[in-house]
Formats: sequence, C-alpha cells, structure tokens
Amino acid sequence: MAPFATIYSYPDNFRVKRAKAIASLGGLTIIDFPNYTQGQTNTTPSFLSKFPLGKVPALETHDGFTITEGLSICRFLADSGSKASQLLGRDVHTRARIDEWSVFAEQEIVGHTMPILGMLVLKVTPFHQHRYDWCVGYLEKGLGRLEMALKGDGDGKARRFLVGEEVTLADVMVGGALIRAGNFLMDREMRKGAPSVEGYLRGLLEIPEMGEAFGELALVEERVK
Repeated sequence: MAPFATIYSYPDNFRVKRAKAIASLGGLTIIDFPNYTQGQTNTTPSFLSKFPLGKVPALETHDGFTITEGLSICRFLADSGSKASQLLGRDVHTRARIDEWSVFAEQEIVGHTMPILGMLVLKVTPFHQHRYDWCVGYLEKGLGRLEMALKGDGDGKARRFLVGEEVTLADVMVGGALIRAGNFLMDREMRKGAPSVEGYLRGLLEIPEMGEAFGELALVEERVK
C-alpha cells in the first residue's frame, strides 16, 4: 500500500514526531521527503507552489492535498485515520477539551520554549535576559496548570491522559512539546514544581506508536542558560 502522505522537514523536528505519532496511532504511514535541505528545498519554485510561505513541516498526501502548520497537520492526520473519534473526541465537550489542550501546547509550552531554543541552542536570535526570564516564568506557570490536570483538577483522581481514559490528540500535542522542552529547558528544578509530569511523559512513551515516534525520554538536569 502506498504511503498516505509525504512530510517535508529538517531532521529531528518535534512537530514531525507528533505528526508521525498521530499517523501511526490511526494506522497511516507517512514518509519523509528524501534529501530535504532547509533553506534550499523549501525555497524552490516547486515547493513554494504547494506551500507559499516556505514553512515546514509541510504535508502532501498521495492524492495531492497539501497542508502546513503543525497542529493543523496533526488534526488532519487524526481525522484521516482509523481512530479519529478516539483522537479527536466522540462528543462536542470532549472535542472542545482536546482542542483546548492542543492549543495550550502551542501557546503555553511551544510558545515559551522555542524563543529560548533560538537564543541559546540554535543561536539564531540575540540573547535577551528579560525574554529568557519571561519565557521560563510562563513555562513554569503552564507546567503548574498541567500538574493540576494530571492530579485530577481537584477531584482527587490522578489522570494518565489529559482527556478521558485513552490517548488523544491532546496528549500527543502536549507530550511532544514537553519531550522537546525536556531536552534543554525543563530541568530537574522545574520538574520539582510539577512532579507528575515526568511520569505522565514516561507513560505516554510506553504506548508503542508514541515510543517509536519520539524515542527515549531525555531530560536535562540543568536548563540551558
């Protein structure tokens, strides 16, 4: 059977890993575009005719449908596979809660880790102490909210998954973002303020499709500074 889609990106992109996890959970196969080179492949007329902003990840299905933006790609893959109702929710309230956590992942986790990645890991943007401190503070606030949810939001019942009793898009979006943050920013000190988070991530990686997409959990002892 032909792959469902081809994904364009540079190596080790956590957004691609999330997409591959969702695809695998739904029984879909997506393949990497061969020999992709950032700054070259995504500036060609052929690429820009399909993806005008030149952004990655970018997905093209076998029948020519194209889409960009990490969350949109993951929602599309979830809806296209065999577990759409599980991954996206079976009723309006569940779907809304899954969407809420998915947007939380992009705004509260990705939005406060990627600036620091750019400043201190990739070193493609100037370092600003105020911005660094601001991002760390808001990431810690986001982790606090996640900790509350994992402890049951006051009902005393710990959760393995963010919404319901099985893995959903919410877990893939949040978990994937946190796994990346744990590589350089979410250090031991930060994790002390949200002690349930590490166990949550390790539990997600026990799911075969998640473990295959993300590999082993690698958490730093000290954040990049």
